[in-house]
Amino acid sequence: MRREDLTDLAAFMAVAEEKSFTRAAARLGTSQSALSHMMRRLEARLGVRLLTRTTRSVAPTEAGERLLTTLVPAIESIDTQLAALSDFRDKPSGTIRITTARHAANTILWPVIAKLLPDYPDIHIELSIDSGFADIVSDRFDAGVRLGEALAKDMIAVRIGPDLRMAVVGAPSYFKTHPKPSVPQDLARHDCINLRLNTAGAFYVWELEKDGRELRVRVEGQLAFNDVDMIACAAEAGAGLGFLMEDHVAAQLADGRLERVLEDWCPPFAGYHLYYPSRRQPSAAFALLVDALRYRG
Repeated sequence: MRREDLTDLAAFMAVAEEKSFTRAAARLGTSQSALSHMMRRLEARLGVRLLTRTTRSVAPTEAGERLLTTLVPAIESIDTQLAALSDFRDKPSGTIRITTARHAANTILWPVIAKLLPDYPDIHIELSIDSGFADIVSDRFDAGVRLGEALAKDMIAVRIGPDLRMAVVGAPSYFKTHPKPSVPQDLARHDCINLRLNTAGAFYVWELEKDGRELRVRVEGQLAFNDVDMIACAAEAGAGLGFLMEDHVAAQLADGRLERVLEDWCPPFAGYHLYYPSRRQPSAAFALLVDALRYRG
């Protein structure tokens, strides 16, 4: 396609949208006579009339309307891509604030951030570790991280991690004096280590599922913590059963410090997602981080 073809097509779209040679000429920064010349040249080259001209208005013909249906989205796409190139001109910079749970920060965010920041010294990232669900708009966060669950309609969610699983675990020393549970109902006869939720103040209810049957089990025991590391430590010491992320205790399970029970009641579930308001216009730095975090497994 020749350069004048693109120029004439852009001029035609302006005239069709403005419905006036005067307004279109002002929009394009050219004269009405030059614009008229471009339209006559384009119509002659195509062999069809694109515009119907009267003393009061200008309107596309049927052929002109058909051309517009293809031309408008094509030109808009080109404009969008040209605007996006400014990210390459301007070096990514600025501060990005993210609210997240500790597990996601350790397993997903930090490994990516540690690799990214050395190449982009003008980017600053602040992670706020919180087990609750912050209001990222009112609390002025750029984004939040939570498990793959329902999000507000005005949020964009980007998957940043694989599926996860929970694990019911206990130490070999604990199982020497307590028979291993084979069904969730057996947990009532065990010392279970509770997790106190910082947000609600209540104990976390163990969520188990098998063959589509979901159970929410309220467990009891001598110990309760508001920290999962302490639950893992207590379980390893033989103080009771813990209910933890599988990857959190992978090393202990691998070397035998902990043993797993009720595994068939712990199916995988959707992993972590980064979420942010759909109306947010991503900066170059934010777009770079989102792309680096995006899960591609």
